[in-house]
Amino acid sequence: MGRTRRHPRHARPLTLLAPPLRPEAQDGGVGSDREGAPVGRRVVLGVLALGGLSLAFGRQLSDAEQAALAVVGPRDPTGLTQLIPAGAGFRFYSVTASIPRRAPADVRISVGGLVRRPRTWSMAELARLPQATLVRDFQCVTGWRVPGVTWSGVALPDLLAAAEPRPEATAVRFTSYDGSYSESLTLDQASRRDVLVATGLQGKPVSAAHGGPVRMAVLPMYGYKSLKWLDRIELTREVEPGYWEHRGYDVDGWVGRSNGRSDDPT
Repeated sequence: MGRTRRHPRHARPLTLLAPPLRPEAQDGGVGSDREGAPVGRRVVLGVLALGGLSLAFGRQLSDAEQAALAVVGPRDPTGLTQLIPAGAGFRFYSVTASIPRRAPADVRISVGGLVRRPRTWSMAELARLPQATLVRDFQCVTGWRVPGVTWSGVALPDLLAAAEPRPEATAVRFTSYDGSYSESLTLDQASRRDVLVATGLQGKPVSAAHGGPVRMAVLPMYGYKSLKWLDRIELTREVEPGYWEHRGYDVDGWVGRSNGRSDDPT
């Protein structure tokens, strides 16, 4: 279920504790509420207790428990809440100080850059396109894996084809509406049918904590390539390293063939 080797020297492992702070969030970022006060100890202990019960009795976290963990986790200065599998083994990560949220009615996914026909898609318009459903293991580069995850949405190649990439386009860049998170693929990688613009996860709409309403699901690669809170897709001349690549991870994130790991392919 995923044999591991060491991380390469150039890679800085993802932490299982508190997520990294943005430079502009050093004063009152992770571990603080809007007024800059730390999340209460009782709140953190309460969420930890819920997670402990779920682990002890082998059940999945309820929607309410997942929502509570999503709110408290990024503000927990101890980082302990990030060690709780957040329903079916997922862990919550955010590269900013809180979980960003956008109502489905407000979603507009733009496809632009080096294309002949720039497009913008609402959730309703995405739903009218041919839908794909794929079941794959979800593998994090830190080592944990969630088996048999069901993803649904639109195959990325269909959105790219509708925008008609120009001949000079060789890569695709994705940006998040959190203001910090970005990722890239080569155009060949982005043209695979197992790369989805995902609107569904495990038979439900993708929650904000899991990167919804719309996120990427780059299923043959490690989880950091599957950008959360998708806002914009841009065709570019070359691959532009994303958030995690600037922190030492491989630009090509194939499961079992990158980052010095030998996990089983997904």
